[in-house]
Amino acid sequence: MTREELEDLIREGVPLVGNFGIVVESLGAGTIRLRLPYKDDFVRPGGTVTGPAMFGLADVALYGAVLSLIGRVELAVTTSMTINFLRRPPPVAIFAEARVLKLGKRLAYGEILLFSEGDPEPVAHVTGTYSIPPHDPVTVAVSHYRANEAS
Repeated sequence: MTREELEDLIREGVPLVGNFGIVVESLGAGTIRLRLPYKDDFVRPGGTVTGPAMFGLADVALYGAVLSLIGRVELAVTTSMTINFLRRPPPVAIFAEARVLKLGKRLAYGEILLFSEGDPEPVAHVTGTYSIPPHDPVTVAVSHYRANEAS
């Protein structure tokens, strides 16, 4: 899938989150970086970005990372997702960086880090599992767990 195809799928196939205005900044094999632009609708009392907006961003980020490996299998669905809020994000854009850690025949497991614009420290850490319906065989093996370490 291309970045544009994935953005279209998010807008059309997941309309609730699609209306958030999410932009696919980069897409690779098992990885994705998304940008959730700041909107006044995403701010909760206390001047911070609301948890549901961040959770929706994380969920669609893992969806995109999984689809980057298996293709347009739209019926892949979240089976579990856990979010740990680490810091209070200010009312600015939020970035999601997701990677698939394990891709099996029927399940994919990955993690997502959420960042406030302009801050290198994560505001949330998310892990999730996607259920993958029957589809054409996967030919890409991937594990980005140690992607930043030298070989």
